[in-house]
Amino acid sequence: MNMKLLKFVYAILISFVLLAFTSSEDKRYERTYFDDGTLASEGWMRFNVKTDYWTFYHSNSKIAEKGYFAYGKKEKYWFFYDENRVRTKEGKFVKNEQIGWWLFYDQKGRINHKCQLTQGVKDGYCLKYKDSKLISAEKYKKGEKIKEWSTFKAFTHENSLSDLK
Repeated sequence: MNMKLLKFVYAILISFVLLAFTSSEDKRYERTYFDDGTLASEGWMRFNVKTDYWTFYHSNSKIAEKGYFAYGKKEKYWFFYDENRVRTKEGKFVKNEQIGWWLFYDQKGRINHKCQLTQGVKDGYCLKYKDSKLISAEKYKKGEKIKEWSTFKAFTHENSLSDLK
């Protein structure tokens, strides 16, 4: 066998081995169940780690939360619901930590406040609403309230709306 042919055959064998290790065989759709047999969660696993889109359920079969995983950690935008299917909160995760603006809802599914979070802690502004109208604002630094405004007018007098980005 000449050397070129041997190298070619070796390259083909290596390609098949690499393909076998990176094939979709290691990615599977998984479901977990509560003790009573109702669905508790469902989503994608890769190498026994949560990945891609997942949905978690309350014991009454209503969606509790849904969003994406990367390497077993929550990523991107997530939605959370109570047992009556009313959205309770939503926001972004980066490496399993809440970050950026998060929206929080009342029992009727209306926004009652939204806050800037860093590593899951209030860090920035928190705006409070009643009947879809802004009624007050607060400012936090690493979870500690440092300022409060009781009206939108007072807030805009001391702050620029561009601070809310």
